[in-house]
Amino acid sequence: MASTIPGADEFTSRPFPREELLRQIPPTLPLHRIDERQAEEVNALTYEVVRHRLWAVTQEMGETLRRMSGSHVVTESNDFNFSICDELGEQVQVGAYNVGLIGSMDLAIVWTLRNRSENPGIEEGDMFLCNDPWIGGGLHQNDAAVLAPIFHEGRLFGWTTAIAHQVDLGGPRPGSFSPSARDVFGEAVPTPPMKVVRGGVLQRDVADAWVRRSRLPHMVGLDLRAKIAANRNAAEQILRLIDKYGADTVKAVMRRMMDDAESRLRDKLRTLPDGTWSAVGYQEQSGTGDRDLHALHVAMTKQDDRLVFDFRGTAGQTGVINCPYPGLRAGIVFTMLPLLAGDIPWAAGGLMRCFEIVTDEDTLTNASFPAAVGKGPFGPAWGSGNLVAEVIARMLDAEPDHREDVQSICNGTTDLCVVSGVDVRGGGHKGFVSPVFDVMAGGYGAQVHHDGVDTGGRLIIPSAKAPDVEMTEYLYPLLALWRREETDSGGPGRRRGGMSGSVCYVQHPDQSGDMSLVVSGTGKVANQNVGLAGGHPGNSQLDLVVRGIDVPQLAGARSMPGGLDDLGGTVEVLPCEGESTLGAGDALYLHWQAGGGYGDPLLRPAEDVREDVLQVRVSPDAARNVYGLVLRADGEVDATATEEARAVLRHRRATDAGLTGAALAPIGTARPDGVRRLDDNLAVEVESRTVICVHCGTGIGPLGKSAFVEGLARREVAPTEAGPHIWHDPSVYVDADVVFRQLCCPGCLTAVHSRVVPVGHPLPHDDYRSWA
Repeated sequence: MASTIPGADEFTSRPFPREELLRQIPPTLPLHRIDERQAEEVNALTYEVVRHRLWAVTQEMGETLRRMSGSHVVTESNDFNFSICDELGEQVQVGAYNVGLIGSMDLAIVWTLRNRSENPGIEEGDMFLCNDPWIGGGLHQNDAAVLAPIFHEGRLFGWTTAIAHQVDLGGPRPGSFSPSARDVFGEAVPTPPMKVVRGGVLQRDVADAWVRRSRLPHMVGLDLRAKIAANRNAAEQILRLIDKYGADTVKAVMRRMMDDAESRLRDKLRTLPDGTWSAVGYQEQSGTGDRDLHALHVAMTKQDDRLVFDFRGTAGQTGVINCPYPGLRAGIVFTMLPLLAGDIPWAAGGLMRCFEIVTDEDTLTNASFPAAVGKGPFGPAWGSGNLVAEVIARMLDAEPDHREDVQSICNGTTDLCVVSGVDVRGGGHKGFVSPVFDVMAGGYGAQVHHDGVDTGGRLIIPSAKAPDVEMTEYLYPLLALWRREETDSGGPGRRRGGMSGSVCYVQHPDQSGDMSLVVSGTGKVANQNVGLAGGHPGNSQLDLVVRGIDVPQLAGARSMPGGLDDLGGTVEVLPCEGESTLGAGDALYLHWQAGGGYGDPLLRPAEDVREDVLQVRVSPDAARNVYGLVLRADGEVDATATEEARAVLRHRRATDAGLTGAALAPIGTARPDGVRRLDDNLAVEVESRTVICVHCGTGIGPLGKSAFVEGLARREVAPTEAGPHIWHDPSVYVDADVVFRQLCCPGCLTAVHSRVVPVGHPLPHDDYRSWA
């Protein structure tokens, strides 16, 4: 019998046209299919009833997994998701959990159809287990999916999927993330789809091999069974739906759900200006010992009812900060669905028809085997999602009817810290691995008319939540000195970014010996949580270990420390990618990212800044130095002094930009007619195509391909000029020179663009072609 050994390129996924995929599926796997006419003939009442029932099925899948799982990743933080798909894997309904986890689920099903239909076969009662980031069904190896075909009367009707982050799946480091890995062989093993359930029976050999790789086999085994149960429950519900309404009717509803979602998104896109918007972001440190910044590029072109995301120019794959193509696609999906499809049912298969991806091979966002990809989801996938969010927001901001949907970038990425060791409480001796999931409480980006939500969670995980601190202390030998919102963390702006928080853990008093720490976090230098329209970025991410603290681990303590200054000891700044330890006399401090601001902070109403100070959202120093607020002795706003302080700050911008001696144009004098707004600060005169400042009327330059940017005043100063929430010494992390860059109206010096970036960062480059 002839056989072939597959090469690495065969373990990769790409979208396939349906007709091409159908040609690759053997006739031994009969499919349930309907024609387009049947999808159009479903009556409105039946459509709504079946559609809502499919939504309820995904919610029931979530409850099944949450109740069965023993992992706090699932039970406390909702880092999982589900989908219901048609016979070819297009996603009809997805859950409102981690949206990134369903961004490539269809790719995994397509791969399974192409590569498993004949051997070992896809049959009734089967399920397939997969954690291969190149195939999909997960963005890195810790994301493990179970794919379950649904058969009706001998034909493949559809699929359900269940996926969740696993705390540990092996590899050299607890938690399966290795900052020093040189390739995937230094990480957890990726597994292409393998049959874990056959004919409704769990395959013990496969399940045993799966859990054997983990330091926490019982937890991984329980999660496997929970996903199997969730899929089985969903299949039973769908088959009951088929019994009631008929297979053709249910499939017609599924097809129409995707078609309607596609149609509604295309209709929305047609109301937006055509053009190209570009953005550049960075990943810091590719692994242990690296001190470089690695660039991500995107140019989004919107033409009529379609988007093209072009990532060419992104840095080549390196270190551990890579993601394969499915991860890049997921980064687009988990941004696009909340921002562009928030008012459209998430039939993801239809929504994903509205965009295409252009990307180079062997890059951070399209890494080739055997690159290390453990950081894929919260590195370049999330980083690409931030850039997509930025260009989508700029596109929306240029259309008045969509400004309500504009949002600055949310918390930007996760702050990964895995704590592991041996729990000796109560005389036991049990190994533990615990990612610190308090970091789920990120700040949301500011909007045009609203401040960002403080510690609201994560845009990409609508149902995300931070775990109960007491549950963390119960499960692991850790005690929290505090978990709280952090003053000044939200990005300053006319509308302030949502605040982030910090947590400080010490060892339990009964614990002994060092615990291991693995850390990974971007946004410590070049902020991921950027602002829009002159709004400042949110805080820099910061991870510390304080060695030799004065306060013992609460044994006999009469007071709690109020902050890092009360701990004593010596501060060790943890790297972006690295390892450390937590000893009996140490404290672990994590401060994750907040949301970016919107608009110039000097335009924020003084009473709003005063309220922020009273609510301890903004410090008095930041209120004065960033917002230009002056309060009287009685705590009320001194309007005259505030106006003078803001004028001083504008003059400082002029001086930094080399405009010494220039008179400031008065703000509020412009009431331009015959203009079309670009964002909070800029508009274009329709006749002359000249960009002007809406605050003072100053003409800046021609619109085409952002040519007007050359006419803006530019200042590049120390990063801390953006506010006290920005890390003061980038050289701790990287070798590049980093600055706070502001582009301002040359007349009134209102900030229109504010970023913390490396020297040489490209200027904004937008091309509103539909206005030509």
